[in-house]
Amino acid sequence: MSKTNILVVDDIRSMRVTLGGILEDKGHHVVMAENGYQAIEAVKKTLFDVIFIDIKMPGINGVQTFREIKKIDHKAIVIMMTAYSVEDLVKEALEEGAYATVYKPFDVDKIISVIEEVLHEKTLILVVDDKFSDRETLKIILEDKGYRVATAMDGAEAIEMVKSRHYDIIFLDVILPGIDGVETFERVKEIDPEATVIMMTGYTVEDLIRKAVSEGAYTCIYKPFNMENLIELVEGISKEKKK
Repeated sequence: MSKTNILVVDDIRSMRVTLGGILEDKGHHVVMAENGYQAIEAVKKTLFDVIFIDIKMPGINGVQTFREIKKIDHKAIVIMMTAYSVEDLVKEALEEGAYATVYKPFDVDKIISVIEEVLHEKTLILVVDDKFSDRETLKIILEDKGYRVATAMDGAEAIEMVKSRHYDIIFLDVILPGIDGVETFERVKEIDPEATVIMMTGYTVEDLIRKAVSEGAYTCIYKPFNMENLIELVEGISKEKKK
């Protein structure tokens, strides 16, 4: 099962179905939208690895759509598409942070190569903590370092998120309401054995920590975090995963 989520936005049905079909054949999970408004709603619900947006669309054009998507997910990897001579719009999008532009008719090899490049560069992190301030603080710090970060407020939510995509690194609080951190860890590893899980705690729960580490958790870090050590840990894991 693919865990790479891609959004294709194009008002011409044949174009979006063609590109969507090519990407699905390559093992990716694809969502399609026929205009900018649908795309914005899709991004509110799902974290996409890569988003393809046609520049010329009715309603709001691709660059306007791109801007709205960036407000929702400022780390979104967006690739603009065009079959027209719209260099001003292309230049505008690239200057504002679009990753690349591809031209129609599609060069399939180039598209696949751009996706592989994006996925290789990007480390995706999930932070699971029932305390809003703790998970948002960690999210902001990691995003400032260039990582893409999603959050979950409990084990049940984290398990559902892991079912739908691969997270390279998961920070998982030991003490959680409902399903505790260790049980969540066990479920996560069943779903995605490749995920690197780092347990977190602000309490003395040695038995739970020992159990998680013995079952394959990478390590345990203690609150309040030493941010320099935490970033070093993430960078080390990211480099190992890209080898």
